[in-house]
Amino acid sequence: MALSRTDTSIVARWWWTVDRLLLSALLSLIAIGFVLILAASPAVAIRLGLAPLYFIEHQLVYIPPALFIMFVTSLASVEQVRWMGIVGFVVFLLLSALAILVGQDINGARRWLNVFGVSLQPSEFIKPCYAVLMAWLLTEQKRNPAFRGNLIAVGATLALLVVLFLQPNIGLSVIIIAVGLAQFFIAGLSMPLVGAGLAFGLAGLGLAYVMLPHVAARIDHFLDPTGAGNYQIDRALQAFQAGGLFGRGPGEGVVKTTLPDAHTDFIFAVAGEEFGFIVCLIIVLLFAFVVLRGLSRVFSENNFFVMLAGSGILVQFGLQAVINISVNLRLIPDKGETLPFISYGGSALLAMALGMGIVLALTRLHPTLERRL
Repeated sequence: MALSRTDTSIVARWWWTVDRLLLSALLSLIAIGFVLILAASPAVAIRLGLAPLYFIEHQLVYIPPALFIMFVTSLASVEQVRWMGIVGFVVFLLLSALAILVGQDINGARRWLNVFGVSLQPSEFIKPCYAVLMAWLLTEQKRNPAFRGNLIAVGATLALLVVLFLQPNIGLSVIIIAVGLAQFFIAGLSMPLVGAGLAFGLAGLGLAYVMLPHVAARIDHFLDPTGAGNYQIDRALQAFQAGGLFGRGPGEGVVKTTLPDAHTDFIFAVAGEEFGFIVCLIIVLLFAFVVLRGLSRVFSENNFFVMLAGSGILVQFGLQAVINISVNLRLIPDKGETLPFISYGGSALLAMALGMGIVLALTRLHPTLERRL
């Protein structure tokens, strides 16, 4: 971009302060995601009786707004990010609760609301807002011990987990617990209390196993690899085996024609078959770069809120990628989590753009950034 350092326009100031390496990695993931949706979705659409380009056209509708959200959010100040997280958490928590009552029932879960003809999953947008809210509460507790920030943070987390359990959305619940514990740990929570939090999470997983049949089925299928319920996992592993080091070639994959969620949960398997191990490794390295680069930038800031908020969102981002890839490789039970910026899905793409826009905002070079808690 031909922008002078003396240019005082908003775009110029943004360009010279944003982390361009981090931005490039994120744009690369979005581009790779679109290519993989091009490869994976036509077979799924035809199998469902839709037009071959149905999913591609829908994803194209969401990419420009996602880029716009990421850009606008990255312009925000630290104070604006704080308010964005607080207000966003309340709004999307209420919408997620509303989805339980009047939302669309898809595969036994009520997570989606129909807004002006568009299916929206409010719980996706809670993830970045939750990390920012937690960062604010823990920062205020550290700044003013009389403020019960830790207690409010625990209450907000429990309220969110109840809503997610009722939807149900166990995969997101796992991510929320992990992010909350990570932020509490960074804020100085003692190891015994972190252990108590982990025990609470395991107890919640056990309760989900007992009360939610689909959760029990997924865990049982994982523990019994020869069972009939492992069809998708088996097909995903066959895709990786068929792809080898360099893949069959773009559009040449055959496993995707019988893989039900090839464009969403198992898009990484499509990458393995058509583009091979090398491209899969590049994707993994891009995710690792975003997380490590982002963490190095937020931890270099002498601002406790920036450190907590940025690390919380980056933990979400990295953990979701690890979960999806691990499911594709049959390392953990299927949790229904998509691959950030790569899997098909409008709500997931817009919410991830919001989250990473916040990270870009927090990692920008702020000459006047408040150097305090």
